[in-house]
Amino acid sequence: MNKVELLAPAGDLERLKWAILYGADAVYIGYQNYSLRANAKNFSLDEIKEGVIFAHKNNAKVYVTVNIIFHQEDIKDLEEYLIKIDEYNVDAIISSDIFILDIIKKHNLKFEFHLSTQMSTLNSEAALFFKKNNVKRIVLGRETSKNDIKNIIDKTNMDLEVFIHGAMCMAYSGRCTLSNYLTNRDSNRGGCAQICRWVFDLYDEKKLIDKNTKFSFSPKDQSLLKNIRELIDLGVKSFKIEGRMKSVYYLATIVSIYRKIIDNIYNGNYSIDENDIKALYRCANRDTTMQYFDKKPTENEQYYIGREENTNQDFLGVVLDYDEKNKEIILEERNYFKVNDKINIFGPKKESFSLKVEYIKDEEGNKIPCARHPKEVLRIPCTIKVSKNDLIRIDFFD
Repeated sequence: MNKVELLAPAGDLERLKWAILYGADAVYIGYQNYSLRANAKNFSLDEIKEGVIFAHKNNAKVYVTVNIIFHQEDIKDLEEYLIKIDEYNVDAIISSDIFILDIIKKHNLKFEFHLSTQMSTLNSEAALFFKKNNVKRIVLGRETSKNDIKNIIDKTNMDLEVFIHGAMCMAYSGRCTLSNYLTNRDSNRGGCAQICRWVFDLYDEKKLIDKNTKFSFSPKDQSLLKNIRELIDLGVKSFKIEGRMKSVYYLATIVSIYRKIIDNIYNGNYSIDENDIKALYRCANRDTTMQYFDKKPTENEQYYIGREENTNQDFLGVVLDYDEKNKEIILEERNYFKVNDKINIFGPKKESFSLKVEYIKDEEGNKIPCARHPKEVLRIPCTIKVSKNDLIRIDFFD
């Protein structure tokens, strides 16, 4: 039995490497054109090539998003671009415009075609149609229920990719024109301004209903953390994490937790650590629900009237090296911490552990009471050996 794929977002080359380092089996990335995350840094052609080489060297795959809704002017140079990334050996492209299948056939391109969630595929008849037209994988609409998933797999045996964690769209994914209307930024061509997260006054025609109450359209984030075994049993092939514009710390935290849970399930351990649930929540500072998986969302799955997002500075630093002689961590600081604080350290393929900061040294070896300058290189004592690219955070666990 093949293990389910864990698919992570990567907004740039640095995040691609971190996602793979922390356990992703595959990453999805965007070129500077044709991608629905135009505000992300995205990849140049040279960076796509480097990213594929790095991924393949680490037994991971790279999927490139070509998922804007194409207007006529967008098609210029598309064939040349697809031929080029095929030469780089990308594993698949993700798109909702199926005319690209003709380009793949015309040039005998090697990469797979994965149908984007922008197509909002929710039923077996649509899945069968795409299967007959050489679509290798379908990224299901985020509105798909577990019964829909089971029905599609039973009737089509398709390779399905399902979102398991991240932000939701207030419309059928991507099919929203609020951004176009209010900001002239096209959400279907990479420019979404996330109008659903704005707050509005609520009127009854021209009468303001309540000047003290603000209204929004924003859904809470999705998390299927507690449904991973069920999804594996259903036969889903790929678990997708949303967030190409998220930070390295977010990626490392989310990917490592889902990696741990997936591996545990295949090893017969079906329990979930409550600390992992806490870490997932603190990472995004937004409430999470199962959304459409088990039922249609209600007002409890939405932020209709106000919301609370408590920002934090949990991410304290990145391990640069470990001084075995002096038993010290050499780190690059990210957020403020001080002597006597309790911190937590985690990394790829290792259990996290906590310790109290006994002292802090600056680059000259002087002891200082606190770390207050982001990107400063510091030293703290630690008798447990750590590794480069381990991460340091506040110890918020019980």
